Amino acid sequence: QEVVSEESEEESNGVNLMEFSDEILLHILSYVPCTDLVLNVRRTCRKLATLCLDKSLTHTVLLQKDYKVNKDKVKQLMRDIGKEIFQLNMAGCYWLPSSTIDHVTRCKNLVKLNLSGCHVTSLRLSKMLSTLQHLRSLAIDVNPGFDASQLSSECKATLSRVLELKQTLYTPSYGVVPCCTSLEKLLLYFEILDRSREGFMLSGQLMVGESNVPHYQNLRIFYARLAPGYVNQEVVRLYLAVLSDRTPENLHAFLISAPGSFAETGATKNLLDSMARNVCLDALQLPKAWINGSGLLQHLKFNNPFYFSFSRCTLSGGHLIQRVINGGKDLKSLTSLNLSGCVHCLAPESLFRKAEDDIDSSILESLVVSCCNLRHLNLSAAHHHSSESIGNHLCQLLSRLKHLLSLALPVCSITDVAASVEKPPTAPNLVPQTFGRKVRIGIQTYPRNLADQANQKIESSVFWALMGSLRFLETLEIIGSSFSSAMPRNEPAIRNSLPPCVRAQSVGDSEVAAISQLTYLQSLTLAQLPNILTGSGLVNIGLQCQHLRTLSLANLGMMGKVVYMSALMDMLKHCKCLRDLRLEQPYFCAGAQFFQALSHCSSLQRLCIVSRSGTLQSDAVMSFMANCLEVIMCHMFMGESLTVCKNLQQSIVRSFQAERPALNVVIFPLLHEDLTEVIRDVPMRHLDEITLFKSRVAEEPPNLWW
Repeated sequence: QEVVSEESEEESNGVNLMEFSDEILLHILSYVPCTDLVLNVRRTCRKLATLCLDKSLTHTVLLQKDYKVNKDKVKQLMRDIGKEIFQLNMAGCYWLPSSTIDHVTRCKNLVKLNLSGCHVTSLRLSKMLSTLQHLRSLAIDVNPGFDASQLSSECKATLSRVLELKQTLYTPSYGVVPCCTSLEKLLLYFEILDRSREGFMLSGQLMVGESNVPHYQNLRIFYARLAPGYVNQEVVRLYLAVLSDRTPENLHAFLISAPGSFAETGATKNLLDSMARNVCLDALQLPKAWINGSGLLQHLKFNNPFYFSFSRCTLSGGHLIQRVINGGKDLKSLTSLNLSGCVHCLAPESLFRKAEDDIDSSILESLVVSCCNLRHLNLSAAHHHSSESIGNHLCQLLSRLKHLLSLALPVCSITDVAASVEKPPTAPNLVPQTFGRKVRIGIQTYPRNLADQANQKIESSVFWALMGSLRFLETLEIIGSSFSSAMPRNEPAIRNSLPPCVRAQSVGDSEVAAISQLTYLQSLTLAQLPNILTGSGLVNIGLQCQHLRTLSLANLGMMGKVVYMSALMDMLKHCKCLRDLRLEQPYFCAGAQFFQALSHCSSLQRLCIVSRSGTLQSDAVMSFMANCLEVIMCHMFMGESLTVCKNLQQSIVRSFQAERPALNVVIFPLLHEDLTEVIRDVPMRHLDEITLFKSRVAEEPPNLWW
């Protein structure tokens, strides 16, 4: 085969790939999934057989989004290179049977292991960890039935050497935390439901004893993320109880993400007081009730902070500047800032201020100047209205942050002040005013190309200028300040949504077109843009943003009709790299034309459609699944009957499950009373990353886990 290959290359005078240097070939091979390298590519020729087993390619094995991997492939992979693997990431491999974990025991030299989302019993975990004496980093799930008493002494010895632990709890438990006596980093994800499947209320009480007490004396990073529910709050308090007795001296990151109300107690107050006296932090996130109305921020000490989150807090801009930025202190170390839902953070005080009042541009300017190296900024879920002062618009000030990689803004913050003042709210059947050109009543004209769009929108558009200045932005979220998804967590679907902000009424197609300047854009979220009339800007994005991998659109234009369907279908024909698509729109028709356009997205892996009163064509869905071979997740929550949904779901599973082991299909009526029961069976990877709508910019500190 090598001789034939060389002869054919010589005959065609082409470039022979094998003539490249080993360094270049190794770089190319680093983009190939490890399973393909070891099980396929290395069998092609002797040179590749050697290169595919190079330590740079086998040191770290990532299977977390290799949706084609199955039990047999994992078994063969571990048999061939198990001893060469030092880091193994199998996070979210929910489709693999629990027996697959047994083959990890071949990786004797493992230092890092991520099994989040995998099915692991107490006994299997014990057997596996007993053989991994070099393990220092571990991520696991703790499911109902987990019993720490089944862990062997050899397993506990391994756990005692673990320095980093990520633990996702689906049942009230300490998990393996008490065994990890050397912990420096602890990440806890609380996903415990308040009720069992049988409808019984769960208790958050845990057994308390000497053997169950967590060991935090070496802890440097503590992170806890809570799903909604009272039990999650009960359990996390037990984890925090030990911290309140003795705060670790080396603690430099303390983060608790809790939705809704999470009241402060005497124990947590003692913990925060102890932190104020004894530690110097680099990262901070606290429940809003722990910050609101307290002088905590005034007493906490910060060293070189890299992450702050004050999400949903009533923190005023005056307090933000005085207590966090110290009146304009140089904070070049800060790379990620989450002010989502912090409605008064850009105002000097909040006592007599309405949420819709204009922001104080001097506060935002102080923030931009002090935190000039910000890479991730979230200002969503608030009304940030700029005044008419020239040069002080929010978009103009943010354009100074040249290092931004991800940005989340409310829709009302990007509108031109003059346009929003002069222009009354646009009714669904009215045509908005435009600059410089008369428009016939009933007919809206749009620029023919991007250059015309720039000339028409122009220098007076602060949002267009902002997009032009942030050329390296990879993630952008523009979300209506009053938007709420029809699929909240652990609750029935929302039937009514709040109207958009008055300032947002002028934001539409031209603003969307401005986004097409972001050449390196990878993830885009647009929600509650009321003035979308045709969606023409989406086509520009499809043409210009060729790196786009994730697209989420929700409630664009009129609610009674999907006005942008034609433009969306044109856009999809150009999205060759798109992997995740989420659409949330009432009355959405998922028919043959839509799925035919979607079939052009050859890289698509996950699709989620949420539509009150929406319809679907079963034949079109089946044809789409047959044409798009990479799709492994299909979630549709529409207005169809339960019978139609169940029949389609069963047909997809029967037809494609065998060849797509990771296939996850949920098709269910959006307003059905059992929706929450169906949602609880969705793999956490899909639920957290695409099915549930949320702002993800600066949601966690960067590089929190490998």
